[in-house]
Amino acid sequence: MILHTVNKSPFQNSSLASCLRVAHADAGILLIEDGVYAACETPDSLITEQAISQYKVYALEPDLKARGLLERVKPGITLVDYDGFVALTEQFRTVQSWY
Repeated sequence: MILHTVNKSPFQNSSLASCLRVAHADAGILLIEDGVYAACETPDSLITEQAISQYKVYALEPDLKARGLLERVKPGITLVDYDGFVALTEQFRTVQSWY
């Protein structure tokens, strides 16, 4: 089981798209830093209902709050704090960072 961390906005970088192409069904995807923009309801979002149903998708709540995005998070995305981030790194055997 791999936890994929994505820290770049999907509107400025293709790391999330690349991640979604190679992630296995048992993977977790954690959106951090500017990657949390992918957790928001937008017409061209890469995190679709299909992706949410296929992967465990998480977003770092402090990063959402810092960007004023907390109220725009898509249903099905689990919010985690810093302790939750650490817990995820312990839960998944491997962490793959996407830049």
